[in-house]
Amino acid sequence: MTEFTRVSTGLGEECGVFGAYDMDGRDVAPSIYYGLFALQHRGQESCGIAVTDTNGQRKVLSRKGLGHVNDVFDESTIGELKGNLGVGHVRYSTAGGTRVENAQPLVINYVKGTLAIAHNGNLVNAIELRRELEYTGAIFQTTIDSEVIAYHVARERLNARTAEEAVKRAMKKIKGAYALVVNSPRKMIGARDPFGLKPLCIGKRDNTYFLASESCAITAVDAEFVRDVQPGEIVTITHNGIASDMSMAIPEKKRARCIFEYIYFARTDSRIDGVDVYHSRILAGKALAESYPVEADLVVGVPDSGLVAAKGYSEYSGIPYGMAFHKNSYVGRTFIKPKQSDRESSVKIKLNVIPEVVRGKRIVMVDDSIVRGTTCANIIKMLKSAGATEVHVRISSPPFLHPCYFGTDVPSDDQLIAHSHTTEQIRQMIGADSLGYMEISKLKDMVGDLSFCDACFTGNYPMEVPGEDISHAFE
Repeated sequence: MTEFTRVSTGLGEECGVFGAYDMDGRDVAPSIYYGLFALQHRGQESCGIAVTDTNGQRKVLSRKGLGHVNDVFDESTIGELKGNLGVGHVRYSTAGGTRVENAQPLVINYVKGTLAIAHNGNLVNAIELRRELEYTGAIFQTTIDSEVIAYHVARERLNARTAEEAVKRAMKKIKGAYALVVNSPRKMIGARDPFGLKPLCIGKRDNTYFLASESCAITAVDAEFVRDVQPGEIVTITHNGIASDMSMAIPEKKRARCIFEYIYFARTDSRIDGVDVYHSRILAGKALAESYPVEADLVVGVPDSGLVAAKGYSEYSGIPYGMAFHKNSYVGRTFIKPKQSDRESSVKIKLNVIPEVVRGKRIVMVDDSIVRGTTCANIIKMLKSAGATEVHVRISSPPFLHPCYFGTDVPSDDQLIAHSHTTEQIRQMIGADSLGYMEISKLKDMVGDLSFCDACFTGNYPMEVPGEDISHAFE
């Protein structure tokens, strides 16, 4: 969901979507609430739920707000959301984008009825499409490209025979990364961009169908994982079951799933496109141990996404694995804090070193990434202050050299420490005794035969991306 005030920086969002359709007519808001809870790691700044009764007046009831899921919803508000078809969303925004009007789902009232839409991803042609719409009279209430998608689906629906046909026509116009859940009065539609940049999967519990960004959310509502929505696929869920349209699909070799889902974003217990996230991170740790062996006493991981890679490093190297950090679970991810000052001040609130574990030891510290370098430097300082004699840093991703335009928080070049510094310079800046990054050639070992996007490391984008500075286009 591009913020139109910061498009060129690549400061995108990573969000979570969750849809539910109970064919027996029972309320789905409680299930959506728990599904969003399981996806809370994908966004902690705003959330929302929109529901409708397919057998009643078909009025859409919605509630959105800033904060975590349990900040916005309680038993009373969930009880007010009556309806057997619904969609939810958790969002994290760029700097300046934390506004309640940008919270999702978006509810569109138009000639054909209503649409509720939740979107994870970023469009690369959002500004072009938005300007076209504005010149034909469209008035926008938000600064996110999800509203551009909503407008196009609604407009296409005026001449399309079905809502899913309208979604397909809209997909022919939008370019970029997206996983969509679109609810019309009696249908739940899921759509995934042809490159498969953003994940989306299907679940089922009795006569209730679910769509979710990750399989962990399907498990959270005690449902059975059915399958992933395929890249370029449109699935339509009605009383007749699931219908699939693969006409927007592209060959597997051209697909470009976001490798960062496996490195960092996805929850460890999720499975995306047939690959277990846990297993992929174990393999990442083993690859690091193979590439960068070192004499040490203990391997530790930075919670949460560094933990499993650290275990993989330990298993391959034979160096014991330990838990060196206590994590305060009530603090959001530092990587996706909107301001640098917030990111820095939250490190010690979020993590504390356990001195007895590291005192007098040579430590291998495994983390998932170094973006700006500040967080890593602070953690190394904490380890050494607690008595670690050496800290050898191993990173389960290659150096970030390029911005991401598809929804991962990889900022502009001038904020990427690896863009203007060598590995040795970074090692000195963060205070590590040695530093090793994942080799780009070994990323494929994490995901097997899947084609993936590694543009933030290589600059090889799967599609044309904005090349000019358009950061102030809509200020």
